[in-house]
Amino acid sequence: MFQLGKTIVSEDIIEKDFVCNLSACKGVCCVAGEAGAPLDKEETKILEDIYPKVKPFLRAEGIEAIEQQGTWVTSDFGELETPLIDGEACAYVTFDEKNTAMCGIEHAYNKGIVDWKKPISCHLYPVRVKDYSEFAAVNYHKWDICDDACTLGKELQVPVYKFLKEALIRKFGENWYLELEKTAEKQNR
Repeated sequence: MFQLGKTIVSEDIIEKDFVCNLSACKGVCCVAGEAGAPLDKEETKILEDIYPKVKPFLRAEGIEAIEQQGTWVTSDFGELETPLIDGEACAYVTFDEKNTAMCGIEHAYNKGIVDWKKPISCHLYPVRVKDYSEFAAVNYHKWDICDDACTLGKELQVPVYKFLKEALIRKFGENWYLELEKTAEKQNR
């Protein structure tokens, strides 16, 4: 672990390799798991605001789940999350012609309909951020459904932090990311 500003960062973010391999995994991270995507408080308001614009990009099952549960939910542990369809897939998930899971929010973003790409937790995956009162912990989350992404990352020699450059800058800012790069360069000498 090392410190960057008000974050404590796992060295795995520099040492592990990762490149999403959607052709292999089919986006199963949007379908598998026991909870929806973690949300920041500010993101719940964004979801409420953009839902009418995102709705045409969603599947009927997702619309039904959102209209029954809301655009976001609070877990039994008090955490904010995206709602699920029948306790499984994220309500915002769609599928392309190859049956690969995609984000309906991101689809609307790519079409220029909304100006918010998707929840930051999704954009940052496989990095998870846990906020504490004095700092945020930035950790690599190992999940066996991403083994193909780890293999592809190793083949292409792309560390997690480079794969997630856009998302990390979105979350922590350009200066934070530049410091992360400097730390990685020192560590890799």
